[in-house]
Amino acid sequence: MTDATDVAERRKKQQTKIRIMLNSLKAGELASMKGGEDTVAWIKEELCIGCDQCTIVCDDDAIELYDKPLASPIMNIEVNKKARVLRDPCTGCKLCVLSCPTDAIVMIDR
Repeated sequence: MTDATDVAERRKKQQTKIRIMLNSLKAGELASMKGGEDTVAWIKEELCIGCDQCTIVCDDDAIELYDKPLASPIMNIEVNKKARVLRDPCTGCKLCVLSCPTDAIVMIDR
């Protein structure tokens, strides 16, 4: 019969294995992701939560937040923030893609 410390140790080992697998998957995804001057970031508006992470990491000032009306029967909020990419200053560095918690940003051909 196993005790709580044994289960906790197994759980920690399994978490480490999963984290390693996820990190290697992410590294492979990043290596195959488009980038560079021939690409530009694109934001999927329906996935954007307006968290401002992309604007913080963008060194080119190529992303701005704008107000989008929100009609929700659940929340008493009139305006929601969304991000938008300014194509000309975007250099295709992929920092915004990596910072987005909802995977709302992808790189597309310019």
